Amino acid sequence: MRAESLETRLMKRIGRKRGDVFLRADFRDLGGYDQVGRALRGLVEKGKLLKIGQGLYTRAAPSPFDGTPAPVKGLYSLTAEALGRLGVESTPTRFEQTYNTGKTTQVPAGRVIAVQKRVRRKIGYKGIFMSFERA
Repeated sequence: MRAESLETRLMKRIGRKRGDVFLRADFRDLGGYDQVGRALRGLVEKGKLLKIGQGLYTRAAPSPFDGTPAPVKGLYSLTAEALGRLGVESTPTRFEQTYNTGKTTQVPAGRVIAVQKRVRRKIGYKGIFMSFERA
């Protein structure tokens, strides 16, 4: 009987997880730092995962438009989930608050998320990154 590859074990663990954002530290017990990094990079190249930040990965599915790997959720919800996994609380932005209270009809459609403490990490993919506003 042949032992399972690290990529296979990673995919099994990812299949069992409920969320869509994974930290590199989630797979620490499966192998060494460099070994896990190579396996994650291999899954990104195969289109199974997308790297959205330093040590942050998300599930990927083929895009219906061109077949390239795309995240299964929107960037805003992925960023909120990633910040939650990193221990940073996110809240509605100023523009979202004014829209929700009915003070304006301008729909907030920007790539901004409000956070409680400083975030220096870039979160995004394919050159599209979220901005952070201090709440």
